[in-house]
Amino acid sequence: MSEENNKSNSYRHVLKYTSVFGGAQGLNILIGLVRNKCVALILGPSGMGLMSLLNTAATFLSQATNLGISFSAIRRTSEIFDSGDRHALLDYISVIRTWSAVAAALGALACLVLGPLLDTLSFSWGNHTHHFVLLTPAVVMTALAGGELAILKGTRRLKELVGLQIVSAVLSLLLAVPLFWLFNYKAIVPVISLMALVNFLPALYVSMLHYPYHVKFTRDSLAKGIPIVKMGVAFTVAAAVASGADMLVRSLLNQYVDLDAVGLFNAAYMITITYSGLVFSSMENDYFPRLSAVNSDNRLVAEVVNRQVEVTLLLMSPLLCLLITTLPIAIPLLFSSEFLPVVPMAQTLSLALCFKAVTLPMAYVNLAKGKSRAYMILECGYSVLFMLGSYFSVVWYGLDGIGWAIVIVHAIETLAIYIYLRRRFGVALSVQSLSGMAAIMLFAVVTFLSCRCMEGWMSWAVGLTMSAVSFGLSFRSLRNKRKA
Repeated sequence: MSEENNKSNSYRHVLKYTSVFGGAQGLNILIGLVRNKCVALILGPSGMGLMSLLNTAATFLSQATNLGISFSAIRRTSEIFDSGDRHALLDYISVIRTWSAVAAALGALACLVLGPLLDTLSFSWGNHTHHFVLLTPAVVMTALAGGELAILKGTRRLKELVGLQIVSAVLSLLLAVPLFWLFNYKAIVPVISLMALVNFLPALYVSMLHYPYHVKFTRDSLAKGIPIVKMGVAFTVAAAVASGADMLVRSLLNQYVDLDAVGLFNAAYMITITYSGLVFSSMENDYFPRLSAVNSDNRLVAEVVNRQVEVTLLLMSPLLCLLITTLPIAIPLLFSSEFLPVVPMAQTLSLALCFKAVTLPMAYVNLAKGKSRAYMILECGYSVLFMLGSYFSVVWYGLDGIGWAIVIVHAIETLAIYIYLRRRFGVALSVQSLSGMAAIMLFAVVTFLSCRCMEGWMSWAVGLTMSAVSFGLSFRSLRNKRKA
């Protein structure tokens, strides 16, 4: 391993870029909290539920038609960029943009064709087909933005990527809240499209500063993009199945409970899984390129994976304890008092983060090695289990059962990926990673039980003590690793 690679895969590097992207994500979350608070007060649980259904539908349509370009193009772009061949890089970027335009056209067609079907699956009342059709601009711009972001990630424009995250978050706040205030429910679809627009235009602008925009719909140019599409198909299928599962769960809640339940579920999911991006945000931008660089050496792959897992667990542990403890005041503060019934489910859902902190770094190994089929099978397996678990929990236990279903499915996924990587590549978790996982689970479970079994100051005392102890231990460990 070269000195440069050693440096890029050191604990110091992992911590640095996890902190950089985590800081940007933290600012995004703060801005998102303000936006969601305003939207929750204006629309209420049912309005948030409707927005969740349509947003999830837009995500599903995007994931099903984007050909995986936003991810699959990163690896080859990075390789050409490292070679220093400017001409070859510009040519490949043109190929990426051409196929992004093709993906955008496919997305537009899917919106027009699948609108009636999505309406039938999502709603038991009224005709909402036009809503799904009007998602077309959002799907188109998401596909185009995916190509530009892949270019920036592949060429290691990390500072620009951080800036783009912040700009998009600020613009979405400034545009969304006034529109919801003025037009209420009628603003939902336009806001979804505007949020896609503020992701696309800044990314396009920054990308064009370095690489002039050029597309070539020639046979040769399209042929050069076939490897991107082949690798991206597996990612597309996995992502589409995952987003389809998310949409189905929200549809089930709407069908078997009511639209308020969709809004409550979305609030819980947002504040736990989504906001954990504070820790996970560096994975695609920094971790995946580093992992790809050493993909041929299983020993080095295991080293990179374990370092990422260790840092992720240490950062996640105090955050998780604090999240579980403060949810009873965080949810009404961030949304409104109408969302209080979802607190128990959100606390349960938080436990899934113990497993996600380990699963996510391991899941990238297959992609880094080009084993797209294995990645697809494992991810689709998780999505199927998620759908089945959610279905039975909704039918039998309503909203509260979904949290436990997600925790169980995450645990199964972690075990499955670990067994596969160990048997297929000899990549195993180190003693430090396993002990870190055991520690975070212990802290999280104790905090969870204190919140569920104790009342008043006793619950807060135990939860805050666990948070403080976890923070102290994590801080000391991270400081030692950084020095090392």
